[in-house]
Amino acid sequence: MHVNYGRDLDLNLLRVFVVVADSGSVTQAAAQLYLTQPAVSAALRRLTTAIGAPLFTRRGRGLALTSRGERLLSELRPHLLALVDAALSTPVFDPATSDRSLRVGLSDTTETWMLPRLLRELAREAPRMRLIVSPVQFRTVGGALATRRIDVAVTVADELPRSVRRRELFHGAFVCLHDPRHSRLPRRLTERAYFERDHVIVSYNGDLRGVVEDALHKQRRVRCSVSSFANLGAIVDGTALLATVPEIVAAQIRLTRPHLETTALPFPVRGAPMELLWPEALDDDDACRFLRAKITSVVRKTTGARRPIRDRAP
Repeated sequence: MHVNYGRDLDLNLLRVFVVVADSGSVTQAAAQLYLTQPAVSAALRRLTTAIGAPLFTRRGRGLALTSRGERLLSELRPHLLALVDAALSTPVFDPATSDRSLRVGLSDTTETWMLPRLLRELAREAPRMRLIVSPVQFRTVGGALATRRIDVAVTVADELPRSVRRRELFHGAFVCLHDPRHSRLPRRLTERAYFERDHVIVSYNGDLRGVVEDALHKQRRVRCSVSSFANLGAIVDGTALLATVPEIVAAQIRLTRPHLETTALPFPVRGAPMELLWPEALDDDDACRFLRAKITSVVRKTTGARRPIRDRAP
C-alpha cells in the first residue's frame, strides 16, 4: 500500500478533483459540490501535496489540467464511475445463479429432520448456494447471531439481543420412544410405569435433568445422559431404556429403525417453541430472505402447520 493512501490521501479529494477538471472552475465546482470556494481550493491543495505534483495551471479566469493532472483524470474516471455505479445500483438476486455461502445455526433436533429436506429444496431452486452449518442451542445462539458468526438459526431460544429478529415456527409435542422387544410397556403408559423405568435423557446442562424434570419437577431413573438427540435411536435400540423426544425427532428415528415404537406420555410436556432467528441487519438481504422463506416452507410442509407463521418483536 502506498504510504500516502494510509497517511495523507483523503479519497473525497479525488471527487473534488474530477468535478474541478470537468468544469475548469473552482467556483462552478463549488456550486456543484455544495461546498464553498475556499473549501474546494483547500481540497485541491491537499490533493496536490499528496500527489507531489501540480495538477492544474491557470488559463485566463479558469483552470487547465497539467500533464500529471490529465494522466490522473484518465486513470481515475473509470474507477470513480464504477464506484458510483456500485453504490447506487440495486443488486439483483437470482436464486438459480447465486453462489452465496450462508452460515446456518441448527439445533441437533433440527439438523436431523430439517436439513436434508432443506437441501433438496435448494438443489431444485438454488443449486449453487452453499450452507455452512454449525450447532447452536438456546445458550449459544444469541451470541452467534449478535456477532454475525451465523446468518440464520433454527432452535429454541430464551432472551435474545434486541438486534435479533425471531419467528415462531412450531410447538412440538413430546413422545416416549422405546424398543418393544425389551421395554414391555403397558398398553396405556401410566405415570407410575413411566417413572419405574430406566431412561436415557438429553441434558444441555450436562447433568441428570431433562425436559421432564424441568416440567414436572420430578426426577426419572436416569441411566444415561447425553448432550444431543442425534444418537438416541441407537441407544434405545436393543435396550429397555425409554427416551422422551420431540415427536418429529421420533418420526425421523423410526425411518431407519422402524421396529422402535412411540407411545404417548402420561402427562403433558410442552417444550419451548422452535424459532427461526436472524440478525436484524440481514432483514433486507435478498439471499438471506430467500433462505428464511425456504426454511419456513420446509417446516410448514413437514409439521403440517396451518396457522400463519408470524415474526415476533425482538
